[in-house]
Amino acid sequence: MGSIKASDSAVRKQTIEKTVEAAVIDTPLGRLGLRLSDGALAAVDFLPSDAPLSYDGLSAEMTEIVGRFRRYFAGDAQAFDGLAISEEDGTPFQKDVWRALKAIPYGQTRSYAEIARQLNKPGASRAIGQANRRNPLPIVVPCHRVITADGGLGGYQGTQGLEVKRALLALESSKATPSRA
Repeated sequence: MGSIKASDSAVRKQTIEKTVEAAVIDTPLGRLGLRLSDGALAAVDFLPSDAPLSYDGLSAEMTEIVGRFRRYFAGDAQAFDGLAISEEDGTPFQKDVWRALKAIPYGQTRSYAEIARQLNKPGASRAIGQANRRNPLPIVVPCHRVITADGGLGGYQGTQGLEVKRALLALESSKATPSRA
């Protein structure tokens, strides 16, 4: 039997380099951590109020994202339209849920059950809630727009949880343009 040399191996190592950038911004709801990966927004994290701010010397892409968050909190319903977001994380089911969340219009809500039915998974309301909980891009992928069938808030992530969800829904409902029938 002959010996196998490393150069004979059919397996090749591939190095994947990513450009990652982070910023911490102040918002009306507290500090948010933003992470950009290869030019796409990859994460939004609710941070403690004492997290140090970090937004000096940002790339043009991150500066644009910070501006979009400022516009959103000023009531701009289209602030996140066309924003490049990372879709690396999540199971296929979670990604389906997150796509459904992005289709909920600004200032409107849907129930967990409605999202489940939309995805042809009528018994999956709890799974919808779990997918929302795993959403790496809250606010941008608007899991706060999902409520219970009886109009209750359900749950929400972040250090302030339901207080933040209530504030986001109030912001959007106060700035939303009434739909025309």
